[in-house]
Amino acid sequence: MATRNYMKKLTILFTLFCFTIFAYSQPVYDFLKAADDYYKNGDYFSAAQYYEKYLGIGKNKIKGNDFDPYAAASLTKQQKTAVSNKQQAMYNLAESYRLLNFHTKAEPCYLKASAFSKTEFPVASYWYGKTLKALGKYDAADSVLASFLATYSSADSYKLDAERESKNLKFIQSQLLKKDLYLYTVEKAANNLNTKGANYAPMLMDTDKLMFTSTRLDSSQPKNKQYINHIFVANLTDGKVTSITKTNVPQPVDIHQGVTSTTPDKQTLFLSRWSLVKGNKIAQLYVSKKISNDAWEEPKLLDTLYNYPGFSSQQPFVMPDGKHLLFSSNRPGGIGGFDLWYVTIDNAGKPLDLPVNMGSTINSVYDEQAPYYHAASNTLIFSSNGNIGMGGFDFFKSKGNIDSWSVPENFGYPVNSIKDDIYIVASGGPKNILEHVVFSSDRSSECCLDLFYLAKKRLLKQISGIVVECDNKTPIVGAKVEITNSNNNLVHTQVTGNDGSYAFTMTDFENLSISGSVKGFKPATIASEAIADDEVETQVLPELCLQKIIDTIPPPPKVDTIVVMNNIYFNFNEATILPESFTYIDAEIVTMMNRYPTMVIEISGHTDNIGKDDYNLKLSERRANAVKDYLASKGIAIARMETKGFGKTKPIAPNKLPNGKDNPEGRAKNRRIEFKVLRYL
Repeated sequence: MATRNYMKKLTILFTLFCFTIFAYSQPVYDFLKAADDYYKNGDYFSAAQYYEKYLGIGKNKIKGNDFDPYAAASLTKQQKTAVSNKQQAMYNLAESYRLLNFHTKAEPCYLKASAFSKTEFPVASYWYGKTLKALGKYDAADSVLASFLATYSSADSYKLDAERESKNLKFIQSQLLKKDLYLYTVEKAANNLNTKGANYAPMLMDTDKLMFTSTRLDSSQPKNKQYINHIFVANLTDGKVTSITKTNVPQPVDIHQGVTSTTPDKQTLFLSRWSLVKGNKIAQLYVSKKISNDAWEEPKLLDTLYNYPGFSSQQPFVMPDGKHLLFSSNRPGGIGGFDLWYVTIDNAGKPLDLPVNMGSTINSVYDEQAPYYHAASNTLIFSSNGNIGMGGFDFFKSKGNIDSWSVPENFGYPVNSIKDDIYIVASGGPKNILEHVVFSSDRSSECCLDLFYLAKKRLLKQISGIVVECDNKTPIVGAKVEITNSNNNLVHTQVTGNDGSYAFTMTDFENLSISGSVKGFKPATIASEAIADDEVETQVLPELCLQKIIDTIPPPPKVDTIVVMNNIYFNFNEATILPESFTYIDAEIVTMMNRYPTMVIEISGHTDNIGKDDYNLKLSERRANAVKDYLASKGIAIARMETKGFGKTKPIAPNKLPNGKDNPEGRAKNRRIEFKVLRYL
């Protein structure tokens, strides 16, 4: 009897245990099934919530018999279907957070998943490394990716991208050490622009209107439709947002509206529209005509020239000429992933030809998106997750026009970040694209794109050069340098310092002419062409060399040599030297006295035959002394000069002609100053 009662109690306990297990396991199954269904449908946010409930992670641990009414309402009464196991659930949770750009939550999940079987989860460590990079943990990311490459044998896109990411990590490190980072200002837009959800794709309608796309809360919609992408307009005053309104572009409840672009006359609006169907996003291009200042007609789906059936066409941009529409598409015929395409359009925005792929110079085997053309500098700006970059989507720039583009360059840090940087509008001038920029990025967000302002100061151009001797390249001190531009305007003048150099600044590089002169050297001029690349900030002008003048000193004149000073002039009957004589005295007499510093001379004065002998004698002496005084004022020692007046006693030409008439020319020659070499000290 006791045995029977014991067995009965045991049976009851076992039944209670089984019931408890069933009661617990049923909601666990329901949560996992709901999570898998959400995951398959591409609703990664909901999937993450239910994977966490199933795994007992964080705030989403199982509480009672909660289950999802959408995915598991009657599963307790139905035959169970196959669901993920715990490892698959952990991996799917990591994937869900990655696809939501929620890297901080994805990291610990990938850490666990990377320890799972490499056969069942071969790329878990690849995504773990990518997530570490997105979080700025570069050394750890490099180590994880290196480990992945060491064990991953398939020569596929994962291997190629892991190798590319290793290069990206080196690029990032170099960018973070750039010396010009102080020139940049990056500021997240205020909360009225950046609300909960995504805020992105800025487009300037006018200087005082910024159109953008946002998933900000719309409480007037059903609960599961409150975070739909809508188009908004921000009104600006002095660059600051004063009000934000939803545009009057008609929009069905289930449809997202994204990137916009208008024709130059602002009367036609191109836009992207898309919906999610079983996790698949198919975007298409639409066009709308303006009805009034604030209203647009119902957008019309463009034909298959734009929208290839079964593929996405998105992110339209109308070129400033109004003749071409750029867009991104994964349609057949591309190079890889999403490519940039263009199509020629008429004034009404209708296509005139088939879309043309923008080619391998622009497009890579990865994704190129969000085209934008900065007309002032003839620069195409777009985002790409290919080539070497900071991470995610980076902004690239390429000079040219619709038919010809230069090799794209990465804008680098801080324009780009380790996350996604996509959609930009720049209102800077031709010399500084980044003077004023609005762009979107998820760099400071765990999930979504936000709007940012960016500005870069443009430094003055630093110009320098040097003046040297032509023969031995020795720097010339004290050379006067004059810089003129192509309009012959004086740009800069300077005297070279001890190292023969000169330096100055300019707003822009120009074609220049550099002239240099200094005593003892022949003047010279050289030309220099302007540097075309405005990113360059310094220019060293060509070396200017001056040829030294070699003085060939003639032998000193012999003693008793007499030199007539023909260009020394006096007023009539006066001994004051006229000013026009000074240049001659300096160049001839002073130079000769300095050239032969031991020479002693006699300065003699002579007159014609007009006047009394005694007067002429005294006048000639006074004129000789006047010359002596002037030479002394120029530094010639008085001890090296003697003076004497001869009056009319030593004519060198007849004062009268043979017929007895006056001879003016002869008398002019007789009125003179002479110097005679007396001796050498």
